[in-house]
Amino acid sequence: MQDARIRLFAACLLSAAAFISISGAVAAFIWWLAFTPRQRCIRHRMAVFATFVLFCLVSLAIVLSGGDGLSYLIRMTAILLVGTWLYADSSPGDFPALGTWLLGPKRGFELGMISGMAMQSAEGLGDDFARIRIASAQKQEPWGIRSVISASRVLIHDALVRADDMAELLAVRGYRNGGTCCPRFSTTSFDILAGACAGAVFLVAWIPVSAFFILYR
Repeated sequence: MQDARIRLFAACLLSAAAFISISGAVAAFIWWLAFTPRQRCIRHRMAVFATFVLFCLVSLAIVLSGGDGLSYLIRMTAILLVGTWLYADSSPGDFPALGTWLLGPKRGFELGMISGMAMQSAEGLGDDFARIRIASAQKQEPWGIRSVISASRVLIHDALVRADDMAELLAVRGYRNGGTCCPRFSTTSFDILAGACAGAVFLVAWIPVSAFFILYR
């Protein structure tokens, strides 16, 4: 999907649909299968798998406490897939352009720039984590929960240091607020179709299926 506006709009509708009802989550999953064939090779599969395992543990705890853990797992899995698609299909310049288009050259540009920097930081964390895994394998060191916690602590510290360095660099260069950005978006027929289907998914989640049969009668 090339148009960042439709991509964000579709992601918001699909996430809301998955959160509203089970039928919305199933419809969002079907949308993901139909319109994101390129993104089925998800970036950072280990991170996505770890998040899914966390959802499974939380859903199990909900079941043991007497709640509907299966509903939670289905909804959160659909939202996770939508989020991974939005992350994988985004380009570095999309966020400043989208923020400027939504909220103007000051606040919108700042929010877009922050979002883009956060996306680049997340990409860097994934690459650094993969390098740590490769280094541990070469050293034949055991890899367990303690290793993951230690690596996460180092990665978070490095991310905070890089963020502080970036803020200092922007201050030295005289950046205060706002910026110049001329957003340009390329909209294709595929984008329009995917956005329309995302709207239909939201309607399926918002309006019960029985209501369609009542209207039909």
